[in-house]
Amino acid sequence: MIERIQGKFEGRNKAVAYKDLVFTVATASDDTLDFCEQTKQTLETLELNLSELNSSKKQILSAQVYISDMNNKKKMNKLWCEWIGDNQKDWPQRACLGVALEGGIQIEITLTAIRNI
Repeated sequence: MIERIQGKFEGRNKAVAYKDLVFTVATASDDTLDFCEQTKQTLETLELNLSELNSSKKQILSAQVYISDMNNKKKMNKLWCEWIGDNQKDWPQRACLGVALEGGIQIEITLTAIRNI
């Protein structure tokens, strides 16, 4: 059975789980914030989404980070590393891509993780 957690946007969910896999996505809820604050808010939201489906950032398999300006990649890397922690055994595979994002959104992150069932 597929489990879906509704978000605030029509036509899509903020997280979906199937068996022991979790898929989630987040952006900052406040698009007036600067890049670093949007990144922090996005990471906090992802952590909550994972928690709702009995997972955690230590169980992330893969991450895709989309940023509107690749000049911010070093800032994002610093914040990501602070958030994900020092233990290499907890680090997922991750890619970062420069893309056009809607409105004032500067970062969007998608994750695939394992959950405890």
